[in-house]
Amino acid sequence: MTPTRELAGFLVDAKVSDAHRARAADYLLDTIGCILFGAEQPWSRQATDHALRTGGDGGPCPVFGARFATTSPMAAFANGVSAHAFELDDVHEEAISHPGAVIVPATLAIGNRIGATGCQVLDAIVVGYEAMGRAGIAVGPVAHMMAGFHPTGQSGVFGAAAAVGRLLDFGPDMMTRALGIAATFSSGSTEFSQSGGSTKRLHAGRASEGGLTAALLASDGLDGPADGLAGRYGFCRTTTSQPAVHLLTERLGERWMIDEITVKPYAACSDIHPLIDAAIEIRCRGVSPDDIAEIYAEVPTKAAEQNSLDGTTSVMAAQYSGPFNVAAAFLADPGDPATYSDDRIADPALADLQARVSMVAADWCDDTYAWKMAGGLRVTCTDGSVHEARVAGQRGSMHQPLPPAELEHKFRLLADGRADTDAVISTVRGLAAADGLDDLQEALA
Repeated sequence: MTPTRELAGFLVDAKVSDAHRARAADYLLDTIGCILFGAEQPWSRQATDHALRTGGDGGPCPVFGARFATTSPMAAFANGVSAHAFELDDVHEEAISHPGAVIVPATLAIGNRIGATGCQVLDAIVVGYEAMGRAGIAVGPVAHMMAGFHPTGQSGVFGAAAAVGRLLDFGPDMMTRALGIAATFSSGSTEFSQSGGSTKRLHAGRASEGGLTAALLASDGLDGPADGLAGRYGFCRTTTSQPAVHLLTERLGERWMIDEITVKPYAACSDIHPLIDAAIEIRCRGVSPDDIAEIYAEVPTKAAEQNSLDGTTSVMAAQYSGPFNVAAAFLADPGDPATYSDDRIADPALADLQARVSMVAADWCDDTYAWKMAGGLRVTCTDGSVHEARVAGQRGSMHQPLPPAELEHKFRLLADGRADTDAVISTVRGLAAADGLDDLQEALA
């Protein structure tokens, strides 16, 4: 039995607990908030226009934040782009990927199309997180990302395929085929972190669309590789120099990927959230921006190489930049998405303080990357005083999870004026007992 087949067998038969369904509901709510907020971004509107041109109007699957419904692949694409549009969507830290933005759009698209029950939708989300997370950790995520691959687009297709396959009641053979076909759709480069562009915004949407399409092709009888994940030229061996294929199946049913999710309190790359937490801690000690002479930031090697860019050049750069986010934590509110708007990032005070931040790779940060994100600051003030703070396991991660009230506060912040927030929260919280998704669609309309 191949590792891909073993994983597929688990995904189709996995018994999902009530506790894991509750987690799935949390991440469903969080992702819906991200979609509603993200749908208003220009790159999301461009993706939505593409979905309308390609899939047309009048289909079975709504595009949230727009006034049309389309085919399931195009709805998954558009909603996935919106979910990942503003760096607000959840993260599996070790896999360095964003599962909610991939899994939820694909699951809702097919759930709407087939009239799935709420319980079936939540179970599919759990299974999707499992497949995407397993693929992400088995590829050797640090080497994979440092080679220039963006994990969300790369491993996301397997999560979407698994979630859709679970909804369509696949057996082990068909799920294996779907995962094998999904490997063909795996894509996504991190060049956006070097020379700009909006391609990162597309990766969750393309993964959601690709995985969903892979599952539909499998259901139509298309054959796929028997070991698309772990074979000689499978995903886990060809896109990395450090594969960890055993993690595809190690402790299946004991270790669940959905237990390891970070819900973001800040609209920035999660690798630099520890720096934001550390800056807030030092700021709360009474250190003001005018007091600061220089800031020395210790970060993982990945962050030192990919997150040291000038954050004042674009919204994408601001959300990805460590120096910018340290400055923003002293000068603004990183919990407010408006901090990363075009007019705010042009504030000269942010550019000035950002220029005083140096990012350096530190072994102690690498030691737990990416299972536990870490970062530290040493702030030297003009009077010669020094203030230090280290964070390992940032706020919102599995090491320091957000309580339900904060998760709902984030949803209300993102969805206010865009949906009936009380109705959405109530409907999602009761989804496990719902006969279908009609009430959720009505609340979102």
